Amino acid sequence: MAALSQINRQGLRVVGRGAAAAIASLVVVFVSSDAVHFDTASMVDSPSPLPREWRLVGGKYWQLVAPDAGDVAVIDAEEGTRGECPRGMLEVRGQMKLDGPSGAVEDLQRQACSVWINRSFPERCGVFDAERWRSLSRDLRTRPMHFCVDRFEYPNQKGNYPGIMVTWHEAAALCEERGERLCTEDEWTFACEGEEALPFATGYVRDATVCVVDRPWRLVHEQALATRTSPRALREVDDLWQGEASGAYTRCRSPFGVYDMIGNVDEWTRSTQKSGLRSILKGGYWGPVRTWCRATTRVHDEDFYFYQIGFRCCANAPSDPDAEAPK
Repeated sequence: MAALSQINRQGLRVVGRGAAAAIASLVVVFVSSDAVHFDTASMVDSPSPLPREWRLVGGKYWQLVAPDAGDVAVIDAEEGTRGECPRGMLEVRGQMKLDGPSGAVEDLQRQACSVWINRSFPERCGVFDAERWRSLSRDLRTRPMHFCVDRFEYPNQKGNYPGIMVTWHEAAALCEERGERLCTEDEWTFACEGEEALPFATGYVRDATVCVVDRPWRLVHEQALATRTSPRALREVDDLWQGEASGAYTRCRSPFGVYDMIGNVDEWTRSTQKSGLRSILKGGYWGPVRTWCRATTRVHDEDFYFYQIGFRCCANAPSDPDAEAPK
């Protein structure tokens, strides 16, 4: 995690917010390798303290400050899923179900939904019929998958909070700094659903006590996020935030042992389609949205960022050193 450590040394922590439309004074803690000092920016009204402490990482995106994060080596040993992958990652290997003549996997899964929460946007199924799904998917073609994936959302530390307000380009660059890469949408999907192509990473039932989903919708003031490093943007991010530290929901774990793949924060991936945008969002976030393993959002370009968007990284499996990285 050398790259992250370097970023953190150059980080910036913000403690304070305005309850009204502007902030009167914002205390900014600049964190460097040499010292910590304070600066004050004056604005308009008298502020009230932020309920949470945030860090501006690399001068670009926000991360909630965690009191502690788990030791990567200890967690690798406890989980036992690392395989031949780098520290903090786990090995994914198996057969992925593919769309076929009978329909796309996601469309077939809709046929197996037995309890709909709502069928209009944002479409949500509460319970899928497992036997119905196994019958529908029995004859689907498969293809082999083998790769490494981060166990948690970036920065891939249990107990730490995922970085948010990240663009697709930035996510790809941060993965490359670690000698890894952004996951393809197919890798992400398979790491979530497993060989059975489960609708949810945890199985067939949508459960807000298991994963960070279905928290109430909050009105978004998009203009406040226009300058994402500004005090106004931070205030809006803090007002909207309903996520959790990575791995806090210990049962929100995919068949391969990947955490928080549905809910918590949306995650950037790389498209596997021949046309269209490269920047694909997977997993949904903490709100009342689809959060299926197969669901995708394909409408935001590579420079888009938002209050609930993070990512995780992937890598070629060491036993496949000559495998071509996805384009």
